[in-house]
Amino acid sequence: MMKIRIKFRKYGTMKFIGHLDVMRYFQKAIRRSEVNIRYSEGFSPHQIMSFAAPLGVGNTSNGEYVDIEVSSTKDSETMKKCLNGVMSEGFEVVSYRGLPDDAANAMSIVGAGDYTLAFRPGYEPEDMDKETWFQGLIAFFERPSVMVTKKTKRGDKEMDLKPLVYELRICPEGDGEMEGPRLFMKISAGSAANVKPEQVLDAYYGFLGKERPPFAFMVQREEVYADRASDAEKEAGIHSFISLEQLGEEIR
Repeated sequence: MMKIRIKFRKYGTMKFIGHLDVMRYFQKAIRRSEVNIRYSEGFSPHQIMSFAAPLGVGNTSNGEYVDIEVSSTKDSETMKKCLNGVMSEGFEVVSYRGLPDDAANAMSIVGAGDYTLAFRPGYEPEDMDKETWFQGLIAFFERPSVMVTKKTKRGDKEMDLKPLVYELRICPEGDGEMEGPRLFMKISAGSAANVKPEQVLDAYYGFLGKERPPFAFMVQREEVYADRASDAEKEAGIHSFISLEQLGEEIR
């Protein structure tokens, strides 16, 4: 038995496929490929498979992860080609790496995510250029705290968003769909404190006294990280991020 971590891209029209459908798609793709995946025991066996973090519908990604268990495997490059050979356009496997036997699954260790955002054509700010707007958002998050209201199952909850936003900066001119200056953000993710890029935008729009147009931004996830810092370090605002891909090793 061996644990495997697969990293893949999600792009093009596949950005409109929801998380549950992505799971079903990968189950079928695994069956069509040469991956010798292990199945659970019991009356209803299912593939041993765990995705790291759901991606919002309409968002693209260069850094999605799924963990599986296999009975046997070929080398990483061969398995990557096998998987991409059965993938539809819009999905691309970029790495296939082995994990230690005692490795925790990706979902349980997610601590942060990288995103890039760009204005969708036709939704640019009317009173300033895009880069100036992004600079205003970055300056807004330099204040001591950014209090927002988060809706939970138990009702509304006040929370400080600032400690959960680890980095904000403007990226150079993009290409493809994301033309012009883009906003990069590294934000908290996972079960402990999950932040969505839209929450960061909404905080700034609220400060401006406006509502965020629902389709104004293109959002792309770039990477997902685990946080190796201790609980005491995290309480002190100290983090040690490592990409989920780096926790695995190439199989040769």
